[in-house]
Amino acid sequence: MAAGAFALVADATLFEANHPKVVQVEVPLARLPEAWDGLRVAQLSDFHYDQHFSMTPLRRAIDMVNRLHPDLVVLTVDFVTFPYLQNKKRAADAAEPCARLLSRLYARFGMLAILGNHDAGSDPNRIIDILHTQNIPVLRNRSISLEQGGKRLWPAGVDDALIGQLDLDLALRQVPQNETVILLAHEPDIADTVARKPVDLQLSGHSHGGQVRFPLLGAPYLPPSGRKYPWGLAPDRPTDALHERGHWHHSRGRSASTVLPKSL
Repeated sequence: MAAGAFALVADATLFEANHPKVVQVEVPLARLPEAWDGLRVAQLSDFHYDQHFSMTPLRRAIDMVNRLHPDLVVLTVDFVTFPYLQNKKRAADAAEPCARLLSRLYARFGMLAILGNHDAGSDPNRIIDILHTQNIPVLRNRSISLEQGGKRLWPAGVDDALIGQLDLDLALRQVPQNETVILLAHEPDIADTVARKPVDLQLSGHSHGGQVRFPLLGAPYLPPSGRKYPWGLAPDRPTDALHERGHWHHSRGRSASTVLPKSL
């Protein structure tokens, strides 16, 4: 069996950020049950919401995702940007208009979120409360099960790896060993640790693909925990005996999404 992924990517330049595009990527998932054939999961990440620069691309991304009719929407975000020299908790204010916009997203199984390093460094509890008012649950070192055709799928999420209190074992504790797990983790470079766990797919954000990438030179700057796997789909990687292969996909751009659909 396999799952596929569509990626909706907003480029990092100010002009291109207003014109997100859809790209399709296929991801084989050996343990994906046949009952979940045709699954579509839309991933959006790293909004760093600002009413002047973020609103237009985010609205367009939301409209594009809704036209894809996803089964589930996941947010591997930074909802906000915390200032280094100002009141960090005040940065959480931006989560409120951001969450109102995101509430326009529609998916059959709803929407799930995790926190990014900027969220964790501002006022994470307030951001979580804001999201809950818009019916967006936050997976902070926990997992939930979705059932279809008598078979379960487990979205799991971890706290931020840089500022939060990430606990991968706690996030996976209630998941049976033979069932499929899609892990939401803001920082992509925890993939080497995740590869030793019964996780079938990791979805991450954080590095924005380097913001700007020059031909031959690549990205001039990548953030901590976003340097080894800055963007794209990683090759198949062997994991432990609990499952055959693990994969991760990392979205790039200020407002990015990945749609993770069908099994073959």
